Amino acid sequence: MAHTAMSGSGTNAGDDPLQTAVWRLRSRACWVDAAALIEPLTAQASLQRASLLVERCLYTEQGWAEAEDALRTAEAVARSDDERGAAACERGQLAYAATLLGVRDRADEARAALGRAAALIAPGAPGRALLDFRRGLLAENLAKSPQSARAAYRRAHAGASALGDPLLLSFTWRHLAGLALREGELAEARHGFRESLRIREELGYLVGTAPALASLADAETEPEASRLRAEAGRLFRLLGGVPTWLARQLTPPAATA
Repeated sequence: MAHTAMSGSGTNAGDDPLQTAVWRLRSRACWVDAAALIEPLTAQASLQRASLLVERCLYTEQGWAEAEDALRTAEAVARSDDERGAAACERGQLAYAATLLGVRDRADEARAALGRAAALIAPGAPGRALLDFRRGLLAENLAKSPQSARAAYRRAHAGASALGDPLLLSFTWRHLAGLALREGELAEARHGFRESLRIREELGYLVGTAPALASLADAETEPEASRLRAEAGRLFRLLGGVPTWLARQLTPPAATA
């Protein structure tokens, strides 16, 4: 199975030392250093390297050219349907990130790439859960269709559970909770946000912990909300302001006259 941007490979004591080193760097927002450890000599290694650099773009709004180069390499060496599908899934994620962050409107490219991935990755295949999650992101944030997003997130959640992929589960919990919060389902939202935070803390996924804290703060009442937001801000500053988009969520609302 090709390593994906959401896989938690390297998080267990018995994992390959290289993957453990890559995970530690990745979880501390050192994507370039993590990618430098990977020799793109195989389709799997090329895909993992590309996925790290794509993730860097989403979290830092930088490194677009490097991600494109790595992705083209991964696409060129992919041979099986699973490998081609995984590369298309990363292509869709990069185009989604560029659109979401206002770099360039690549929404059509994102949809086409994820559609291509869906045609190549068989239902039940290891890469399908990640693909479903990313299709949910598109539905929620670009198509503005929460119903479609929820269905995709639930498929991804079930797939991640079956695969035993805790990192992906932390993402599906968080995004399902976000939809619940929008609908005023506070108990459901808090449960999902707490599960996401718990998993990320257990995995040591430091770069994802601040967003998890901030999301839970949005569902909590005072003074707990302020405490969580302050902790998120501390981690955000510790990592040098990454993820960049979290700054807006951490900015306190303007005082009313």
